Amino acid sequence: MAVTAEVESSPAATGKLRYNSPLVQVSLIGLVCFCCPGMFNALTGLGGGGQLDHSTADNANTALYSCFAVFGVLGGAAHNLLGPRVTLLAGALTYPLYAASFLYYNHHPSRQAFPVTAGALLGVGAGLLWAAQGAIMTSYPPPSRRGSYISLFWCLFNLGGVLGGLLPFSLNYHRAADAASVNDATYIAFMAFMLLGAGLALLLLPASRIVRDDGSRATRMSYSSVSTEGWEILKLFANWRMLLVLPAAWASNFFYTYQFNNVNGRLFTLRTKGLNNVFYWGAQMLGSAAIGYFLDFGFGSASRRRRGLCGVAAVAVLGTAIWAGGLANQLRYADGNWGERLIDFKDGRRYAGPFLLYFSYGLLDAMFQSLIYWIIGALANDTQILSRYVGFYKGVQSAGAAVAWQIDTHKTSLISQLIVNWALTTVSYPLLALLVFLAVKEEDSSVSSVEDGKEKDSKLSAPTSFH
Repeated sequence: MAVTAEVESSPAATGKLRYNSPLVQVSLIGLVCFCCPGMFNALTGLGGGGQLDHSTADNANTALYSCFAVFGVLGGAAHNLLGPRVTLLAGALTYPLYAASFLYYNHHPSRQAFPVTAGALLGVGAGLLWAAQGAIMTSYPPPSRRGSYISLFWCLFNLGGVLGGLLPFSLNYHRAADAASVNDATYIAFMAFMLLGAGLALLLLPASRIVRDDGSRATRMSYSSVSTEGWEILKLFANWRMLLVLPAAWASNFFYTYQFNNVNGRLFTLRTKGLNNVFYWGAQMLGSAAIGYFLDFGFGSASRRRRGLCGVAAVAVLGTAIWAGGLANQLRYADGNWGERLIDFKDGRRYAGPFLLYFSYGLLDAMFQSLIYWIIGALANDTQILSRYVGFYKGVQSAGAAVAWQIDTHKTSLISQLIVNWALTTVSYPLLALLVFLAVKEEDSSVSSVEDGKEKDSKLSAPTSFH
């Protein structure tokens, strides 16, 4: 069944701050994610969703990421059928419900049903939101500045985690070090920001109206059909590009459970957990800005393929060093029991080492995921194709996260969790390098199109140069 394209005249570009410019629209999606996933990350980063007992949050997050694994893949199809505004709004509305479920749980600690159900619904909504976000972020920017736009989004998104970390830190500052959970005001504040984010989703423009500074359309957006999308989704599982991305996608949220529950959640006082999250998400802003600049400007006139390969090498070296530091820290409580009193931010040198490690984990996460987004964005120039690619990435990512939360629920040794996380990221580096080597080409030869549901791209050829 043929797709029907939206046809509109292209308005002349007059500046980067036009409402229909890629810069404004990527910034807007960054603000939506500041309020919704950013605040969710701050809540999750407390360890156990702000509760002393992690089991409820583990089960809620298992339900969340199990549904996310399915709807992450389907989210690309939903975006192609509904457009970015409706897809994003539907996804954003599930975030405040999740925060409300933990407010409820604060007063009914024996009832897990609401948080687990809210987690499952958030998994559906997150699949929709991130598919729309990924399509916008990878297809709207000009190819030569894609890394910079990804960094801009990542900084705005993680600013939500920074502010979200300040909320529990300030609202629980004077509570006892052994307080069981964050107070009601913390959850209410998270809900307020999430509702604001859902409202901001209404301000997004249709993809067909986005115009780059040179006057060209950002993407050839068409509205697809259910049958077309169903077939294209099935084809993703045999797409060699996506198979090379798969280990990196699985690893990219797998380590959150270990870092949030078993580093931040296990070693620090309640107020210090919130403060740590300020710096964890702040480190993500730095990491994304650094890798974005590196990928766009790090080698002058070097080809995209060479910049991509150097980016993979840089992240691999940094990642190996950080996980080695994590192993050294983990050996201090190999049995999972932190024998000393909990660490507070006022403890000086005692606080410095574990804090620096947690900060570095945030730095690596942003660099790793921004690199993956940059590579995916370099595989095609069409919103429909990229929305499916990002949906596949988010689906596999969420399946890995669902497994990770259950691994923690079953009390798997922390040493084993760390080694698995380290191994997964290590395996992904050569596969990403191979994908860059084979599939990333220069702007004039990487154009993909969608016609009657079929992906068309230039014939694969071996690289002839690396300049």
